[in-house]
Amino acid sequence: MNSTSFAFTATEFARKGLLGFCVERAAEGGPFLWLRGFKVFRSLVPDPQPDDEVSTYTHPIQALVWDDFTLRPDTSYTYRFHPMRGTPAKPRRNQPITLTIRTEPLHGAIHDVVFNRGVASSQAYQRQFGGKSPDQQPTPERRQAALDWLSRDLDDVLLGFIRSAGPGDSLHGAFYEFSYRPVLDELVAAAGRGVDVRLVVDFKEVDGGPRTANIAAIAAAGFPDGTIVPREARVSAIAHNKFLVLARAGAPQQVWTGSTNLTMGGVHGQSNVGQLITDAATARAYTAYWELLAGDPGGRRDDSASEKRSRNAAFKAEVAMLSPAPTDRAGVSSGITPVFSPRPDLGALQLYARLIGGDATSLVCATFAFGIAQEIADAAGAGTPDGPLRFFLLETRGKATVQLDASRNVYQAWGAELDHPLGRWVAETTTRELGLNVHVAFIHDKFALCDPLGADPIVVTGSANFSRASTLENDENMVIIRGDRRVADIYFTEFNRLFFHYYFRSVVQRISSRPDAPAADPQAVDLVENDTWTLKYAPGTLRAKRVAKLAEMAGAQPG
Repeated sequence: MNSTSFAFTATEFARKGLLGFCVERAAEGGPFLWLRGFKVFRSLVPDPQPDDEVSTYTHPIQALVWDDFTLRPDTSYTYRFHPMRGTPAKPRRNQPITLTIRTEPLHGAIHDVVFNRGVASSQAYQRQFGGKSPDQQPTPERRQAALDWLSRDLDDVLLGFIRSAGPGDSLHGAFYEFSYRPVLDELVAAAGRGVDVRLVVDFKEVDGGPRTANIAAIAAAGFPDGTIVPREARVSAIAHNKFLVLARAGAPQQVWTGSTNLTMGGVHGQSNVGQLITDAATARAYTAYWELLAGDPGGRRDDSASEKRSRNAAFKAEVAMLSPAPTDRAGVSSGITPVFSPRPDLGALQLYARLIGGDATSLVCATFAFGIAQEIADAAGAGTPDGPLRFFLLETRGKATVQLDASRNVYQAWGAELDHPLGRWVAETTTRELGLNVHVAFIHDKFALCDPLGADPIVVTGSANFSRASTLENDENMVIIRGDRRVADIYFTEFNRLFFHYYFRSVVQRISSRPDAPAADPQAVDLVENDTWTLKYAPGTLRAKRVAKLAEMAGAQPG
């Protein structure tokens, strides 16, 4: 886990005169160093420059919820939060609040969960790489550095998984978009050293489909004959899977799954997650599903209408037999429950709607790359201001037929970029300008978290878009993970990172699009030189709700 979140409850008395928190951090018993930020007291720095960084010793963090996105996995950190009072020119730093945490390991358990960076539209990318795409970097080394920054651990874990297969092992998988050369080359190399590589790949002849790009990439990589299994039946549905199963001596052992298409944009551009699951039962379930897909099931172009209906119905029935879906939260077993598509009914989607809607008791976080299904909108729309808090992260601003806002305790963010004068905080290249993705530029994840901060969290993740099409028509795979707090922690902190990166931009975009939008004030993002910044945490505000949710989480430390 690369991120952590802190929340501080503060009484009205404690907020009086509070200018913020000066923060220092030590890693694994090393020296304490003052952390740095970008917001300044204008009285101390009258003319801040775009690339300025300042010490929180002088320019504190003005927040009761604060996130650190600069951590290493499986590492112990000690923080000292010094409340600052007085004035910016004559500050007083009170006795610190000291907290020690240990970040979750990304590897070594049942689940290895890896996210790419997913925020090419960011100050960080602008500062490090001048806002230019990887191909525009001045040297091959800088190009690779930009790609590594964007992908983070995502491609490394997948490539390492493929390299772990040896002679006599098998790698069987199914993919929709299949053109990312580093992974294709690694799979070809695996076949060359005696691994049984067989891959079901979308070859459907439909406008806008990946067939042409897939065929060209496969030919260029030089896959051996028999390695690629074309998926051509059911041209009205997409073969949307992205999974790979490793078996040793004929025994399935591990599964790679998630939202990541094997493309340059999937790995380095839009936000995506990959998950390596080391669980024999799950691997056996995926193997059975793969064996079904390898027969290219379902209706074909030349079939009569009745033949198509019969073949499609038989295919869906067999998929449902392979992975019966629970009907509600009570029916979700502890551990891992695979759910495959297409299915004969909407039971799986209705389950997700319940987990996002009425079955949650405290907090929901969910991503939607292609809009919010009506079933989910209806469930969330039944919420109340004092009910479970729900965060929805979308690719684009939605037009829901149901009211989904603070009156339902729902908060939405979407892929947005800053393109107007907010001073140095807007100096960022747009994701679309990098040219890594065409259709989905920002949010391609497909996961939902039901009460992730509680003692019994549920994580739903995989390839499906929480839609009718992904349930009834497309080849899809999801896993429901119940009771694994480590997995929930990783997903929650990454969702938190993405949501609030885009939430600020979404709010700015929404306000600036109004006819009566006020002129942007560059100083509006400066530090406040008194304690009035704490008014942003008044009861009922989103900030106050975030403090409350983090403070009530299982295992939270009093502060």
